[in-house]
Amino acid sequence: MPIGARVAIRKWWALFAIFVQDGIAYRASGIIWILTDLTTAITMPLVWAAASSGGPIAGLRTSDFVLYYLGMLILGSFVNSHIMWEVAIEIREGIFSTYLIRPISFYQYTFFRNLSWRCIRMAFTVPFLIALLALYRSFLEGATVYLGWELWASMVLGHLVSFVFVMAMGMIALFTQEAMAVFELYYVPHLFLSGYLFPLSLLPGWAQSASKWMPFYYTAGAPTEILIGKLEGPESHKTLMIQAVWIVVIYAVSQVLWRKGLKYYTGVGM
Repeated sequence: MPIGARVAIRKWWALFAIFVQDGIAYRASGIIWILTDLTTAITMPLVWAAASSGGPIAGLRTSDFVLYYLGMLILGSFVNSHIMWEVAIEIREGIFSTYLIRPISFYQYTFFRNLSWRCIRMAFTVPFLIALLALYRSFLEGATVYLGWELWASMVLGHLVSFVFVMAMGMIALFTQEAMAVFELYYVPHLFLSGYLFPLSLLPGWAQSASKWMPFYYTAGAPTEILIGKLEGPESHKTLMIQAVWIVVIYAVSQVLWRKGLKYYTGVGM
């Protein structure tokens, strides 16, 4: 391995380790955020279990609904990123200026800061997942999950889709101090088109088709459907390729916003 690559890996690992320690030190706030996600994982399976007691809905049985929301809970804890808020605050307050003179790019620094927190949050979510599996065990008789390589690949790619998307949004703060208003709007399509509130198969046909042309589904929705076996074979492979394309496209957009935005950045707050 080239010396430059070894140096970069050591640098990345050091950053990751530091942020993991920082995240563990402030674990109380992380658990509070997890509790907000538990609301959906607790209530929605009960709602759809009651609704599907008379038979499958959109091809989903009671066990599928329960697995779906539990899968969304654990996979979403790793996949979904919200780092744009921190990026916008640091840009607005001028802290961002310090990153421009560091020996590592702001993008890399933010990536490992975000990755460490997503790993910690996923670890903190596991005990709650186990408790919910015990709570819903009567609904899960005969249920199976798919744990093949496509699931893990889609989970990693979904995380990258989410990260590059919110980083591109964070770059908006270089142009305007009102970027946070845009961030609020982001959650409307995200909640409905990512599959977070309900499986996309429950949407009308035109809405399902539209969602597949947007990046939201390719964050946590795609790996969750692979997990419960609703997306398999060639379709899952096609989804992986689409996730990869979205990563490249959105990353390119974020780099354009970065270069253009630096010309507008004035170091406010320094």
